[in-house]
Amino acid sequence: MPAPSRPVVGIPACIKPVGAHPFHAVGDKYIRAVSEGADCLPFLIPALGGWYDIDAVLDRLDGLLITGSASNVEPKHYDGVASEPGTLHDPDRDATTLPLIRRAIERGIPVLAICRGLQELNVVCGGTLHQHVERVPGRVDHRADDSKAVEVQYGPAHDVALAEGGALAALFGKAGTTVNTIHAQGIDRLGAGLAVEATAPDGQIEAVRIEAAPYFGLATQWHPEWRFRENPDSTALFKAFGVAIRRYVADRDAHRAAAE
Repeated sequence: MPAPSRPVVGIPACIKPVGAHPFHAVGDKYIRAVSEGADCLPFLIPALGGWYDIDAVLDRLDGLLITGSASNVEPKHYDGVASEPGTLHDPDRDATTLPLIRRAIERGIPVLAICRGLQELNVVCGGTLHQHVERVPGRVDHRADDSKAVEVQYGPAHDVALAEGGALAALFGKAGTTVNTIHAQGIDRLGAGLAVEATAPDGQIEAVRIEAAPYFGLATQWHPEWRFRENPDSTALFKAFGVAIRRYVADRDAHRAAAE
């Protein structure tokens, strides 16, 4: 008997220059976290923005992973002040991810968002962003030191308190954990329909939950995909994502069968 097919998880790409040419790119660590951590088939989505019929894309997917990126969400999407000169943006990614996230939430498709993905989710839900968390009174610098080796940049940086009774506290089986920190932007005003799941010691929101998500809807400001096999919390997160996707697929297919 053939093995059952794996659920398909869409991963929107960024536009990144390689030499003189733009490429649609997704980091290997995200792909591995989906394929090996969630045991799902990664499906890379080019950043083609308004070219897509969003529902036609989501019809082909069983879950959605929104990655981190060096670029910032353009502030026009949350009525923020203009970015400083030299700020890296990716308008094609914004034009792809924002409508994908919005419609995936409406359809109840499992969503996991990471770093920039958390910021995009917050913007989709009507929230706002700090463009420079390190300049906010009372906040510390959450950026990584680019002069350090990548293992140091993605190493443990600070503790977070997990919301009592929250999804992450239940999943990790504890009240707090230690995370990496590689971001300049961060949540300012929390978007509607989102619940805080984790907070840094300085008060910065580090994780949120989509309250109405029927299967899975979590986002972290940190990077759980980094060496996820070595971190029990990260392993648990991606495994739970895969389990939730399979429940979604089973229920969706049963509903379709009943309607035939």
